[in-house]
This record gives sequence, structure tokens and C-alpha cells, in this order.
Amino acid sequence: MTPADEITTAADKIRALATAASTDSHGTPTVHWAIRYQPGVTPGAPDRRDQPAKLVAVGLDTAKPLLHGGSSGPHGRGSRPSIGPDHGRYIVAMQPAVGLALATLLEGVLSSSREASPAHEECTDWCSPETCDLSAALAVARQINGTS
Repeated sequence: MTPADEITTAADKIRALATAASTDSHGTPTVHWAIRYQPGVTPGAPDRRDQPAKLVAVGLDTAKPLLHGGSSGPHGRGSRPSIGPDHGRYIVAMQPAVGLALATLLEGVLSSSREASPAHEECTDWCSPETCDLSAALAVARQINGTS
């Protein structure tokens, strides 16, 4: 398999997984995810890794849990936490190592574009993610930053 084949295969795989994880088993859109902290943690507060949180799909004024079930203890729902298979496969594919590699890739694209042409950073008016590596990296960065 050539490097181009490997890149194409990975892109196809993650696109298929992301597409499958973009809806739940009932067809409800789940394309945007967020963490919602338990009561007592105010919205916009710094991340609290010592507090329980819920993984939710967010949309137009909604927050649909992606993680279902709960503790089987005295106040639990009697089932262990679970997530839908399409969401689970996507989460496994997007493991932390993928995030680290993606960060390196984004930095590399930015560095390469600056070396090629410093003015290229302002290309959003005349190029698109389909034709420009920097524009594609910017689209990814905006999704990560929640600014798209």
C-alpha cells in the first residue's frame, strides 16, 4: 500500500465512522458533541476533571445524552453505562493518539504554508478546503475550536 493509499484509506474510514456517528439509532442528529457537567458546575467554568460529566450531542437548544444507563447502585438506573455502537466505534477511532497526530499535522500544514508564502495565511477569500491545505487545516481548527 502506498502512502497515498494509506492516507485515502484513513480518510475514508474516519469519514464513514463520523457519518455513522452523526445520528443516533433513531436518526436524531448527533453530529456536535459536548461535555455537560453535573449540577453545581456553572456553564463556562474551567474544565473540572475531578467532577462527573455527561457526553451529550448538542443541537438547536438540545442536549441529548450519548452515554446511556447509569450506576447499578441504590440510586442508579440498574444498568451499566453504555454508548451506541456507531458512537463507540467513532470514539475508539479518534483515540488520543489521533488527536496528537492531528495537532502535529495542523502545525505542519501551517509551517509549510508560511514557508511557501506568508500571504497565503489570508487565503480564505479565494481558496477552499478542497483545493488548499491551509484552508482545510483552518476548517479542522475551527471545528476543534467551536468557531465554525
